[in-house]
This record gives sequence, C-alpha cells and structure tokens, in this order.
Amino acid sequence: MADPSSYRPRPGEIPDSPGVYRFRDEHRRVIYVGKAKSLRQRLANYFQDLTNLHPRTRSMVTTAASVEWTVVSTEVEALQLEYSWIKEYDPRFNVKYRDDKSYPYLAVTMNEEFPRVQVMRGHKKKGVRYFGPYAHAWAIRDTVDLLLRVFPVRTCSAGVFKNAERTGRPCLLGYIGKCSAPCVGRISPEDHYELAEEFCDFMAGRTGTYLRRLERQMAEASDEMEYERAARLRDDVGALKKAMEKNAVVLADATDADLIAVAEDELEAAVQIFHVRGGRVRGQRGWVTDKVEEITTGALVEHALQQLYGEETGDSVPKEVLVPALPDPVEPVQEWLTVRRGANVSLRIPQRGDKKALMETVQRNAQQALVLHKTKRASDLTTRSRALEEIADALDLDSAPLRIECYDISHLQGDDVVASMVVFEDGLQRKNEYRRFQIKGFAGQDDVRSMHEVITRRFRRYLAEKEKSGEWAGAEDTPVDGTPAGVPLPGEEDGIIGAPKDDDGRPRKFAYPPQLVVVDGGRPQVAAARRALDELGIDDIAVCGLAKRLEEVWVPGEEDPVVLPRSSEGLYLLQRVRDEAHRFAITYQRAKRAKRLRSGPLDEVPGLGETRKQALIKHFGSVKRLRAATIEQIQEVPGIGRKTAETIALALARSAPAAPAVNTATGEIIDEEEPDTTGGSSGESVSAGLPDDRRGQET
Repeated sequence: MADPSSYRPRPGEIPDSPGVYRFRDEHRRVIYVGKAKSLRQRLANYFQDLTNLHPRTRSMVTTAASVEWTVVSTEVEALQLEYSWIKEYDPRFNVKYRDDKSYPYLAVTMNEEFPRVQVMRGHKKKGVRYFGPYAHAWAIRDTVDLLLRVFPVRTCSAGVFKNAERTGRPCLLGYIGKCSAPCVGRISPEDHYELAEEFCDFMAGRTGTYLRRLERQMAEASDEMEYERAARLRDDVGALKKAMEKNAVVLADATDADLIAVAEDELEAAVQIFHVRGGRVRGQRGWVTDKVEEITTGALVEHALQQLYGEETGDSVPKEVLVPALPDPVEPVQEWLTVRRGANVSLRIPQRGDKKALMETVQRNAQQALVLHKTKRASDLTTRSRALEEIADALDLDSAPLRIECYDISHLQGDDVVASMVVFEDGLQRKNEYRRFQIKGFAGQDDVRSMHEVITRRFRRYLAEKEKSGEWAGAEDTPVDGTPAGVPLPGEEDGIIGAPKDDDGRPRKFAYPPQLVVVDGGRPQVAAARRALDELGIDDIAVCGLAKRLEEVWVPGEEDPVVLPRSSEGLYLLQRVRDEAHRFAITYQRAKRAKRLRSGPLDEVPGLGETRKQALIKHFGSVKRLRAATIEQIQEVPGIGRKTAETIALALARSAPAAPAVNTATGEIIDEEEPDTTGGSSGESVSAGLPDDRRGQET
C-alpha cells in the first residue's frame, strides 16, 4: 500500500489549467482517469489527509504509485480525451458500463454500391446507417418484412447476390416483389441507392411524406380506373401504417430525443435509454455498472453520455437528451454533444407533461433492470458456489459456509435499540428464519455491548436446544457476564420478536448453528461476537465482520483486515448479507419508534384492539371522561364485556396523572375534554394520545 506523499508533485509543478490526469500503479498500469477544469485544484484534493478522503478514493490513491497529466485548451477537449483514455486503458477505479445483452440494430450498408438491409450487432461501422437498438432481432425482421412491399431494398448476403449475378436469376424475394433485384439489372445502382435512402428516411421518422405520396397515387389510379394498381397501393399504405403502429406515439410533437434514467444503490447502478424518433420509441437499451468510485447521479449520467455518444456523429445524436440529473458542470458536456451532432443539442431535466411521464416509465425500467440483475447474480448456482468457496478461502475455513447468519444493530440516537438476524443458506435468503431482537440489557447507545448481548442470547438458545436433545450437557455450568445459564438475559424472557411459533404457541428455538457469523462492523464488533461465543464455550463457528468504509473483512485476533478483490463474488455475497441485515434492522427500528410515538394509556390494555379503542373514545369523547366512568358505563360500549371493562378501568387508574396538566408558558390548566380531531389510530385527543411522561405535567 503506497503512501500518496511519496509521489505527490512538488508545489508549482501542476498547471492551473484544464486537463486530464492519470493515476498509475507500481506496474505502470493506469488505474484511474479523470478530467478537471483546474488540474492544480483537482489533484490537490487527492493529496490531503487520508482520513478526509472517501473510502474508495483513499483506496485508489494508496494503490497508485504515480500521477501524470495532460494539459488541453478547453473543458470539451478534456471530456473527449478522458473518454478516449478510459476506452484505451480500461482503468479499474473508473465507472465502466457493461451491456446486459448485445442489442441488435437495423442496419443499412450505405457504403456499398447496392445497399443492403440487415440485422447487425457489435461495433458500428463507418458508412452504415443504424436504427435501434431493438430488444429482439425478430422485431427487426417483422418491421423489414412490412416495409419491403414499399421499399424493395436488397436484403441478401454477398454470396447470394454474386450467385444471382452469375446465374441471371434473382432469389425468391425478387420473384414475389419484395426485392427490386439489382443483382439481375432490374434497377440501376443509382435508383436502388435512392430507394435505400427513402427506406432510411422512413425509419428515421419522416413518414408523412411517403404516406401522402402513396395515398395520392392510389387516388389517381382509382380515378383512372386502374383498380388493381390502386389495390396494391392501398396494401402498401396499410403495410406502412402497420409498421408505424408497432411503435406507439409517446410524444405528440414528433420529437427526436433520447431519455436516460438511472437506478442505483450503494454498490451498483443501472442505466436505461429510450430512443424516441418522430415521437415514437424506436429502441431501448440498458447498462449496469459497479460503483467503484465515489460518484453522484450527475456523474453517472455524464459517463453514460460518453459511452452512448462517444463514437456517434450527425443524426445519431438527437436534438434533445433528457436526463434525471445534470452533470456538473453541464456546459462542457452540452457543447461536446453539440460538436458530435454538428448542431445544437438540448441537455435538460424534463419538468412536466408527456416528457416527464415518459421519463418516469424509463426510470421504472431502470429500477427493474437493477433488481433483475441482482436477482440473476443471486440465483446463479455456479456464482453462489464460487462465492462460498472464495469466502472459505479468504477466512481459512475448513469448508464452504453453507449457512451464514448476519447481525446488525439499529437505533436512533440511543433510543429504541434493536438488532436483526438474517440467514442465508447456500447463498440464498431464508426469510422464515429471520429474527428480531430488542436490546434490554442496558439503556443508551453501545453497539459493541449490544452485539455481545444479541450473540449471547441467540447461541444460549442454541445450546439449550442441544442440551434438550442430549447433544450437549455443559450449558448449566457456563456463566455469561456472571449470569447462570438457566437464567434468561434481560429482554430474553419476552422471547425473540417475530420468532415462528411451535404447536404449543411457544417461540421456536434456534436449533441450527451457522458455519459463519457475520456482523455489521469492524474490529470492535467482531471481538464482541467472538467473546460471546467463547464465554459460551463455542469454538466451532467462524466469525467475521464487514466494515462499510472500505468493504474490509475483519476476523478476530488479526491486526489487519482481509481485503477481497472488488470483483470477488465472495465479497458481493457478504455485502448482500450485510445489506439485508441492515434493511431488516432499520425497518423494525422505525416501526418500533413510530409505535412508541403513537402510544397512549389505552395501548397498555392487553387484548384491546384498534376498533374497540376507537369505539371507547367515540362513546366517551376523551380519555379523561373514560377514566372517570364506572365499570357499568364502560360496559355500555358495544363489544366491551365485564372483564374487559374491569381491565380498562384498572389500566387507566394506574396511568392517571398525579396532577392536572399545566401549560408551562401560560400557567393555565390544560383541559383534556376536547373531542378527538387527530384521526389517529387510538382515537384519543392530542394531549391524551401522548405518553404520560410527555404531557408537560408539573407537580
């Protein structure tokens, strides 16, 4: 790991002008390429205190061994050079989009004497007109089959064309009128080239001219009583309209635009592009990338624009590009697009109307693409097997960890401290075995102590289950923080929140041990988990922690973390496990906090649901009047029996305030008899709906 100060340029060496810079590692490989309006200011940001850098930036500068730069005249030149170097060097720390499939295009080879219409994939060739991309090749063939009635352009390969020239006989399409048969001289090269240009114009969206011309010719043939010709022209018009109907109108003003949407999480991003020509969606494509550097949505958009238009010129760059966020700064990117097109290009965020509605559709497609990408990776058996093997190798385990449990602590400034346990078996989620914990052993914020409590409680249950089955007989003698094994830990007596029930209604025990325990955190959390297992006498379960900062894997007793490669499937699986535990914990913590804020005296009555709470408040008008009512009066409420009425009266008596509520600002007594207007779930008044310790009482 290199020290950035060892290769930091001397003061005054870096020019204060636009340019592009490259970081190289000790083997002279380019690992990062960037551009800057001011090279001096940008590069100075990399050579500051490492603790102030983003984790991924810190990883890059400590991997690098040298930095070099190239000065350019404008920011547009910097953008072009950055794109060229990224394509040339493929740096590991740059964002690189990868196609989730090889998209087919409808291509017209205008660089040949007799242009040919065909399906093409891969890199674009000079002199070839491309339309699309399309989701499926059969969609291109269906469209071409309809258009060949009106534009009978050559579609055959070079071998078939030469064979027809040699024999003097056209192929089947030439006989049925779907090819003008230039191979046998039925049409001159000039006329066939013009026919191909008309085909391209129609595909580019200029459809009205040809439809009006055919309809006029059809009317003229009908007036001249050439009904067979008129019928053929009628069928041609129908074929063109059917081809147009395959792409519904999405923008009524016949706009030529590309819409780009981005869906992202902490690790990956998916980009979806809709190509709209003549107001119709002519093609769609998508990319997925790993976020290997600190990057904003605007920067992701900029990289997408570079990849999308880096090798395009002319009409391939539309007049309008709609994006979810603008690059910063936006002017060089917009100028670069204008240069690529040769005319002004509008780069903006849609604000209203059809364009905003279409952008929302593109955004949904991007989100679905990201979810599908993650699902495919998770469901791939080969990938999952390789991930488990990589984890076993990295942690020096005897075998692959087929069952992994991950734990996370969640709280809000020390309140409502909870924990989660998620289970992955064979690399897949086992949601029916997820568990939630309430931390009750102490109050306040202490993630390390919380982790120790959770691990202890979980594995005490496992040992109790083994003892019950006769597999282990040492639980009675194993102390945990001075607490005998037979005594439940604080919070354990209430059971684990969300635990499945056995036939007798009791929480099901934790009968299955994992091969690997993963904790969300670094060295302190890992040490706490290991200490909890050691205190229980468990030494056959591996422990590791995944720290969010640099995605480092910590193991007990080691000074340095285990660093898995960024492309490692094992690291990806550990990240998924960690993220799932975090999601499960924070969801429970938010629900618990929301419930606490909505709680009131009636919430303490066991067996009293929301419907009967609302009926009580509606009948009496306030909690104060309900508290003053007799048991017989409470029984008058529909659904309230004698036993329930007694329970309600007892609970309200216990929660009665010691003195009237007083407004500390004015000194006046607050009247609780106001009718309920909050519409809250408990149906209580605003004052009564708060817990007693939050009503501002004075004694």
